[in-house]
Amino acid sequence: MTVLTGVKAPFELTQYAIAIKQQGIDFAMRHYSHQAGKSLSLAEARALTDAGIQIGALWEMPDAHLSYFSRAQGLADGAAAYLMAQSVIAQPSGSAIYFAAPDVAWIDGAVTRYFEGVNQAFHAAGPTERQYQVGVFGASACCEAIMARGLANVAWLANDGTSAAGYQLRQLNDAATLPVDDGQRISVGMVCNSPDHPAGLFRVL
Repeated sequence: MTVLTGVKAPFELTQYAIAIKQQGIDFAMRHYSHQAGKSLSLAEARALTDAGIQIGALWEMPDAHLSYFSRAQGLADGAAAYLMAQSVIAQPSGSAIYFAAPDVAWIDGAVTRYFEGVNQAFHAAGPTERQYQVGVFGASACCEAIMARGLANVAWLANDGTSAAGYQLRQLNDAATLPVDDGQRISVGMVCNSPDHPAGLFRVL
């Protein structure tokens, strides 16, 4: 069975797109965030597309505490991610935006309330606006719970030693260091996807 190989990078990949494609990278998981240096830009999305690399979008807050995960915060993050996808990137309808749910968010149903807010934001889009799938990125118990409640359409399994069966994306054990131009090397996380489980990846015009 064919498996697609991807990278997860918290930094811009524009100048590395051709080099990483030549090393067999099929897709790149990039961020939407309030940090300009971390977020996917339209120029980067076009560079990746031109190199033949599909794109996946992830909203992930570093070092988020339990108190962060509320319905109100999910609504705010969902609205911000949707705005970036639609207005900045022109991300195609039907593709996905993943939201990270770290282990701390599992306590006291916080992650459920957070994803209720995300869904509320996405459902506020008008019928003529782009429609996106909600994705969840986390441990298996969290992904399964959010999917079972109908709060996510696709799931990205963080590395927790469980089977990847039934998941659209799987985070692999080890980070990788990839050689790029001028003798530089970049450190990225590694992700895999089976084409049998569409993960909401996209390209831009």
